[in-house]
Amino acid sequence: MPASGAQEAKWENGMDWRPAVNPWIVALAVMLPTFMEILDTTIVSVALPHIAGSLSASTDEATWTLTSYLVANAVILPATGWFARYFGRSRFLVYCIVIFTVSSFVCGMAESLGMLIVARVIQGAGGGALQPISQAILLESFPPEKRGMAMAAFGIGVVVAPIIGPTLGGWLTDNYSWRWAFYLNIPVGLLAVFMANTFVEDPPYIKAAKPGKIDNIGFGLMAVSLATLQIVLDKGQQDDWFSATWVCWAVAICSVAMILFIAWELRAKEPIVNLRVLKDRNFAVGTMLITFLGVCLYSAITLIPIYLQTLMGYTAMLSGLTLSPRGIGALVTMPVVGFLLGKIDFRKVIGTGFILLSISLWYFSRINLEISIWNIILPNVLMGVGLSMIFVPLSAVAMGMLAREEMGNASGIFNLMRNIGGSAGISAVTTILDRQAQVHQSEMVSQLTPGNPAFQVRSNELQHAFGQYYPASEALQKAHGTIYNELVRQSTLLAFIDNFRLLAGLSLLCVGAVLLLKRVKAKGPVAPH
Repeated sequence: MPASGAQEAKWENGMDWRPAVNPWIVALAVMLPTFMEILDTTIVSVALPHIAGSLSASTDEATWTLTSYLVANAVILPATGWFARYFGRSRFLVYCIVIFTVSSFVCGMAESLGMLIVARVIQGAGGGALQPISQAILLESFPPEKRGMAMAAFGIGVVVAPIIGPTLGGWLTDNYSWRWAFYLNIPVGLLAVFMANTFVEDPPYIKAAKPGKIDNIGFGLMAVSLATLQIVLDKGQQDDWFSATWVCWAVAICSVAMILFIAWELRAKEPIVNLRVLKDRNFAVGTMLITFLGVCLYSAITLIPIYLQTLMGYTAMLSGLTLSPRGIGALVTMPVVGFLLGKIDFRKVIGTGFILLSISLWYFSRINLEISIWNIILPNVLMGVGLSMIFVPLSAVAMGMLAREEMGNASGIFNLMRNIGGSAGISAVTTILDRQAQVHQSEMVSQLTPGNPAFQVRSNELQHAFGQYYPASEALQKAHGTIYNELVRQSTLLAFIDNFRLLAGLSLLCVGAVLLLKRVKAKGPVAPH
């Protein structure tokens, strides 16, 4: 029976269209690639020290595998809507899964850090569009009254990945190799391609949409500015920042490209990133908050495994087990947050979330070299609770006053700034870790003198212990070497503490920024982002 004109109009607006299969099958099909992408990020964070050792790189250099992925992710996010219209959303989803899966195989095969970083850039380009496209497909596949339930299920899937990821990554790294953290994506990716290709379809209005011209100039300027920024953040520490000529040139190129990008996007008729949405106060403040949240979150999940494995001697498996409770905290709290959002002001929930995040980071700043595993697990659970109270309501309040046609573009900017914050944060804390360790070491080494009774007593004890196995002169050298190694550990520990205190303070500052948000009334269930 042919559809009426009114029915066709509704289909074009995506109002009454429904997928040919059960929408829960579609939900499973789009959750799988998103789950894979998030799982991969958490697995890699645990394997960083092993990647560094395997590829003859420092831990600082190994973090480039995280930051390069985030930047590629960030570059592709704003163009997701245009690519979805050009290729068709379901087809573009399949393309992205294929790119992500193939590049995962190349990551596992990498024989050098450079090869791994290039593969991670490609992987980030493929993974950047998976979450926003999956969410859009999911929302359109369910009627309005069931979207809250669908997004709750999607949110649980997103939260479960960080629970499984660290433990699975640690087990694979300890028992096989860090390379299996990437090879694991291959069977999952093949299944995701099959399901997406079989069950996911585009609504009529997507099929009828004209992609228009892509903003090549805007896209190019954005890519140049983000790429040069990341190069400076990653390699600036090695060459002592602005004392290196190339850093000065890179910063100049980044600044000029960013200024031109902003000017171009504000004047372009079809900008790849519509910056005009930042006129909305809630969206501008929300974007700032998600940027700082990216700094705190990605910095913390990078620092904690490095601390556990390099200073505490944890295996990758045990390190993963201590990180997984963060996801459990978020999983338990998310239904409660969904209930609260319909009852109380969003801003109170977000503010409380930032306070809990700050407290958890402050707990991490009280670490030492003799703590138990529970001193890591408990603040991780608290961090998960705080994050669940921030992500969902912050997305809702940031975009709650925007028009429907602005939300796709706004979502791209929102995710873009979270990734930029995460990338900048990782680079910043690894630099601070190296610099502050040197500062603390220079301060502490002044105490290692014959005139210090504590040093003399410890030196004599160690010399006596080593003297049972070595000649006197060699025993003295080994005693002093042992004391120096302990000095390095202690100075590095203090650098970790400095980082966690800095992140705790930044989280607390965000509580004040929450007060700048206007109140948005909840309209039913809110989808996690």
